[in-house]
Amino acid sequence: MSPLVAIVILNWNGWQDTIECLESVFHVIYPNYAVILVDNGSEDISLKKIRAYCVGDIQTESSLFKYDLKNKPIKIFEFSREEAGIGKIDIDRIEQIPPNKRMILIKNEQNFGFAEGNNIGIFFALRTIDPDFILLLNNDTVVDPNFLRILIDGTQNDERIALIQPKILNHSTKMIDNTGIMCDIFGATKARGEYEEDIGQFDHLKTTGFFYASGACVLVSKTLIQEKNSREFFDKQLFAYHDDVDLSWEARLLGFKVVYCPQSICYHKGSRTAGFFNPYKYHLVVKNRNRVLIKNYYLKNLLWILPFTILCEITHSLADAFFQRNNNYFLAFCQAILWNIKNIKNTLKYRKDIQMKRKVGDREIMKHLLFRSIELDLVIRKIF
Repeated sequence: MSPLVAIVILNWNGWQDTIECLESVFHVIYPNYAVILVDNGSEDISLKKIRAYCVGDIQTESSLFKYDLKNKPIKIFEFSREEAGIGKIDIDRIEQIPPNKRMILIKNEQNFGFAEGNNIGIFFALRTIDPDFILLLNNDTVVDPNFLRILIDGTQNDERIALIQPKILNHSTKMIDNTGIMCDIFGATKARGEYEEDIGQFDHLKTTGFFYASGACVLVSKTLIQEKNSREFFDKQLFAYHDDVDLSWEARLLGFKVVYCPQSICYHKGSRTAGFFNPYKYHLVVKNRNRVLIKNYYLKNLLWILPFTILCEITHSLADAFFQRNNNYFLAFCQAILWNIKNIKNTLKYRKDIQMKRKVGDREIMKHLLFRSIELDLVIRKIF
């Protein structure tokens, strides 16, 4: 039998994107999967519209697929967060329905962010259906019908593959969104190949030339979850941004592989939840980036990397405050640093756990990191 995949999708006030994503998922050519939609306390009419889509009352349109009424109605099995936490459900009754005609809906009472929202879906899946893999999928994506089968095939010959992502193209332009994401030694990131025309230029670089797998669409092995041996999969304090950096970093520290699979295709709209770059987003990035560095580096490297990182962040925030005529960028930086100071005990607790379990040293990790500052490159381009 084909490995069982739990597909976890997070929705927050984005029902239009979510139903397009769901429709593409229900077109997938793969026999053994379960869709788990986690609504993160939406304040709009998301739940009403998603239910209407599932009974066939809303026909979503897309340039990437043709809407199919044949699998409607889709049976929804709804659970509150508390019920999902207990995990006592009649799974046999659910599995009597074909995968493309059923969906599990977990209703959170508030917005727990990307990290904890996905944690809720992941651990519900582990407690109930016991999947071989978890597929994390952003709601602003559309997937190719063969994408999941190809990702699964890509894991079958190497049990140390913990994370594998597809080629992610821009939903509108079909240009590259990312083919894995690069990260410098200071924790700043840049999508590999972004805005380039896809002519296969990265297809041979499946394990090199990038550091982490994009959280927009990534297949996660149960082996990684088991080896993490934690009540959390994502660090819930990260809320949003850099959570996928942290995940791939820890996977590498544990001796696992992070892989890019160019034959599998996913289309991504991007920045649909938090919007494009703004002071709030910058606050989250700085806050989380520093926490990730503190958690994952050896102390001898952290002592020189973290101060230089903060210097880069100061420069970046001042440049944005000047060019955007918005002092909130610098304020966002200050608030992020204050958050890290206030929460240092919690961060060090996480750090102790990771450092005790690590199997790979920083020298090996740094082979996958860039030895230049992506952030300073960006500031220089803004100035000149």
